[in-house]
Amino acid sequence: MLQRIQTIYLLIAAGVSAGLIYVFELWVTSDDIKLFAYDNVYLLATFLVSAFLSIISIFRYKTRKSQFMLGRLNIILNFFLLGFFVYQSLNISGETAVSEKGIGMFLPIVSIVFLALANKAIKKDEDLVKSVDRLR
Repeated sequence: MLQRIQTIYLLIAAGVSAGLIYVFELWVTSDDIKLFAYDNVYLLATFLVSAFLSIISIFRYKTRKSQFMLGRLNIILNFFLLGFFVYQSLNISGETAVSEKGIGMFLPIVSIVFLALANKAIKKDEDLVKSVDRLR
């Protein structure tokens, strides 16, 4: 149902993926230019796909297995995004192109945490339904 706790977690994950990318910068160049996720088409698309998967997962509440699978897929997508940010920050040395890393690089971690909490709640609901079916 839509009033479950996993809906709140998925809404927060979607808000982090779609909304906060416009607020927090990913990094600041040596020329004091702030780069956001919407400046790069691929990063913007990845963040928006993550938010879209969270929203779709909310409305798949009748089929908990597909909701759980979409959550796992979204977690994997955010791990790829986080891996790209780690690669980007380690590949580019401190003062050549990027002088300051922004807090926007940690947005996939926040999203992963809320997606994991949502998957835990979905699994709890699935286990509850299975235990009730055993009693019949």
